[in-house]
Order: sequence, then C-alpha cells, then structure tokens
Amino acid sequence: MGKNNTLINLSNISFSYPSKMNLLNDLSFTLRLGDRVGIIGPNGCGKTTLFYVIMGLIQPYEGHVEICGKIRVEEADFREVREKIGFLFQNSDDQLFCPSVREEVSFGPLNFGIDREEVKKAVKETLRDVDLEGFEVRPPYDLSGGEKRKLALATILVLKPKILLLDEPTIGLDEETVEKIIEILNEPDLSYIIISQNREFLKRTTDILYTINNGEMKEMNI
Repeated sequence: MGKNNTLINLSNISFSYPSKMNLLNDLSFTLRLGDRVGIIGPNGCGKTTLFYVIMGLIQPYEGHVEICGKIRVEEADFREVREKIGFLFQNSDDQLFCPSVREEVSFGPLNFGIDREEVKKAVKETLRDVDLEGFEVRPPYDLSGGEKRKLALATILVLKPKILLLDEPTIGLDEETVEKIIEILNEPDLSYIIISQNREFLKRTTDILYTINNGEMKEMNI
C-alpha cells in the first residue's frame, strides 16, 4: 500500500521508565489501512506503553510519531488523534467516569457535537451490540468486571472510529460476548491493533502478529 494508506507510522521510538531500561528501543512500526495487527508478549515488555505513545499519553525521548500523515508532538496534535482512534484501556475503571451507563456511552459523541437524536439512536444500538441493553441507568461502579469491560468497549465503538487500539479486550468476558466482539472486529473498513494473551482470539481477528522483545517489535507466526 502507498503512503496515503498509512494510518500510524512510528519511527525509531525509544522510551524507558526510570525503573526499567529500554522498554522501547529504536522501535519502528507502521499500521496501514485495513491492517489487523495483534501484539502478544509477557507483562512489562512494553505493549501498553506502545499504545500510550501512539495516543500521546507519554512522550518518547527519541523518534517520531506520525498519525494520519501528520507528525504529532504537541498536546493539540494528540487531541486530534484521540478523535480518530478508539482506545480501549487495559483497566476499564480508567475509562469510566460518568454516573450512568447511558451517560458514559453518550459522552464522547455529544462532546464531538453529534446531534442528540443521533446519539440516542447510536447509544441504543451500541449497547445492544455489546449485550448491555437494559443497563442504561445503572451506575458503572455497580457493574461486574465483565460488564465494565463491555461498557468501556461501547464508549469507543459508539463513535465508529476507523482505527482501534484494544488493550486486552476479552478480559472478564464470557464466551458469547467474545464471539460478538469477534463479529464486530470482522466488519469491513476497520484497522486495528489488539494486545492480547488470548492467542485463539488473535487468530480469529488479526492477520499479523508481533511480540515486543528487547524493546523492538518482532513478527511472529499466528
């Protein structure tokens, strides 16, 4: 694919926390339109950190982050990125802050200025898709871990992003809901990166599999 199909381009990214050297070490990676990428690897190897770099939540001390054809450096650059990419955090509690399920799923589209009637319809459809229909007035803190996971996923799917970053999307979910997520991910026109330890899930949802080893991305057999 040509350069115009490049969605995410990371060039020579290096980053480490004070307590861990070379978490990302001169790492380069490209996500193109239609790519469905899985990342697998041990805890602490840098998988989630990679997502934080893409979303601008942490800044690499070397390298360049290019999203949708534009180098991203300042916070204003990444605000635009967060409108284009649906990011599912590993911990659902990091993503949920509204008093009810309906408000949680409505927050993003309303914040982007989408018409209230359109939002109402989209929220209803999305909650049905993740099997949370009837939960609209429930407070998120009162949900089970699996229900919180489905709600966090709903908050990004309702925006219909073309790019998804999903960090352990199947944690705490029953088999039926996992099957529904697989169905959603197999819809056309989606490009995404999934971090997961569930190899069977990755086999059914991704075309390319990587691990992070010594701070670099290495392609693996699915």
